[in-house]
Order: sequence, then structure tokens, then C-alpha cells
Amino acid sequence: MAALGRKVVSDPRDSSTVPGGAGEAPKDLMMAAYTQSQSDLYLDGGKLRRSMIFEIIEKKLEYLKNDKTLNIKRTVFFGATASLSGILANFVFRSSFKVQHDALKTYASLVSLPFLSTVIANKFLVTDALYSGNISRENCILRSSLVAILCGVLYPSGLAFSKSGRLAVKYHTVPLPPKGRVLLHWMLLCQTHIKVMAVPLVFQTCFGIVHGLYSYALFQSIHEETVNKD
Repeated sequence: MAALGRKVVSDPRDSSTVPGGAGEAPKDLMMAAYTQSQSDLYLDGGKLRRSMIFEIIEKKLEYLKNDKTLNIKRTVFFGATASLSGILANFVFRSSFKVQHDALKTYASLVSLPFLSTVIANKFLVTDALYSGNISRENCILRSSLVAILCGVLYPSGLAFSKSGRLAVKYHTVPLPPKGRVLLHWMLLCQTHIKVMAVPLVFQTCFGIVHGLYSYALFQSIHEETVNKD
């Protein structure tokens, strides 16, 4: 009887301990699953943020690449027009001074020097000012027009005038100028042909205005697109 009593007393105690242990196990599993899901969400969020940052950087690099390509093409064309003006100026002044010598040398310098001067002046006066953002549309047009006139007309004209005059004196193709009146004598010789240079002057002025407008509009559109994407 005593043994039966102990068994009866011990059975409820044993049965009460089993559900308690069985009830604690699912709670641990739920906490582990919740922690795992939270960590997965955090990792997914971090990957999403990194992918968005990389996407923004790639778009900015693409804008800068397109801008650089368009800027190089536009600058090369701008310099090519100055080279054409140099060729025309060299032809005009060589005809005025009746020079037939060193044609390749003079044409090479009249093609390369106006091109380089136009490209460099356009970079420092127009392109760098647009990148810095400290330039208005009117100022951009004015700078571009000055680059076109100075580097595309006046500089090649003066260079061709001096080279042709020196060759004329060297090879005696025209009468020698009197002392102290060299420039006046040369200007009188060129006055009939120099009027042709009015054509590149008008063309370069118009092209400088169009170049300034297009450059400002392009940089503004790229800037607005970059700001909107950010």
C-alpha cells in the first residue's frame, strides 16, 4: 500500500513536469526563428542600400562620360573651324605678298596653332567655368564668341600676315618697305585681299554664339538630371 501511495503521488508530479518542458521548447524555437528573420531582413536591407548606391554612382559616371564625349567632339569641331580660318588667311596673305616658298611649313603652322589655341582657350574660359557653376548664359555666350573671334580669326590672320611678310622680304617677291613704315607698306599690299577675311569673321562670330548657347544648355540639362536622380 505504501508503494502504491508513492507511485500515485509521484505520477502527477511526473506528468506535470513533462508539459512544462514541452511548452518551453517551442518558445525557444520561435525566438530563434524571429532572430534569424530579423537578421535576414537586415542583410537584405543592407544589400538593397548598397545596390542603390552603386546604381546612383553608375548613373553619375554615365552622365559624366556622355558629357565628356560630347564636350570633346564639340571642342574638336570648334578648333577645326579655327584651322579652316587659318588656311584661308594663309592663302589670302600669301597671294597678297606673292609668296611661293615654304608652303608646307606655313600651312602646317596655320592649321595646328589656331586649333590648339582655340581648344585651350575654350577649356579654360568656357568649359571650366561651366563646371564650376560660376557663369551665366550671357557670360558663356560672350566668352565663346571672344574665343571664336580672337583664336579663330584675329590670331590666324596676324600669324599669316607676319609669316607671309617675312617670306616676301626674304625672297624679294614684293618691293622692300621703307624704313619705319613696314606695317603700313604691308597693309597697303593686302588691302584688296584682306576683305575676304570678313567671311570667317562673321562665321566665327555666329558659330561662337551658337556654341555658347549649346554648351550652356547641355551643362544645365546634365546638372538637372543629376540633381533629380539624387
